[in-house]
Amino acid sequence: MNCDLTLKNNPLHQFKIMKNLFAVLVLSVISICSVSAQTANHKNQFNVDKSALAIEGYDPVAYFTSSKPIKGKKEFNLTAEGVTYQFANAQNKNTFKANPAKYEPQYGGWCAYAMGATGEKVSVDPETYKIINGKLFLFYNRFFNNTLKDWNKDESNLKINADKSWAKFNP
Repeated sequence: MNCDLTLKNNPLHQFKIMKNLFAVLVLSVISICSVSAQTANHKNQFNVDKSALAIEGYDPVAYFTSSKPIKGKKEFNLTAEGVTYQFANAQNKNTFKANPAKYEPQYGGWCAYAMGATGEKVSVDPETYKIINGKLFLFYNRFFNNTLKDWNKDESNLKINADKSWAKFNP
């Protein structure tokens, strides 16, 4: 008597195999949906335009490597967690790709001052920025209101408040 053949033809054994396969399938779908939901949430929290472009097309790496904002180019696009960035060159794109968290603007690219002062998402001027402890902070600067100046007057308290406010958007 061949035990292998008997097990394979046993309906109970086949049911157990199907049940295990179904469980693996369900877990895979849940995992994929979870990653997709996280990507959508990440994108929804970021200050992006309709095409999911961040920082109005400015190169996030250039703030660090060139010490100034530089517009990215469409041919050097990269999408990370649903957010699209443009880079001035392939080297900056590859640098970002290796460590996106290092170069992404803080508070999803929203105004750091507004996040700290009122806990609100306020648009920015990508050319008004500050790097603090290796992180990029962007600020509103329009209509004679440069919030970077206000941020500099009380940076430590505003940063603490901004961190708390941002955590509410990303529980």
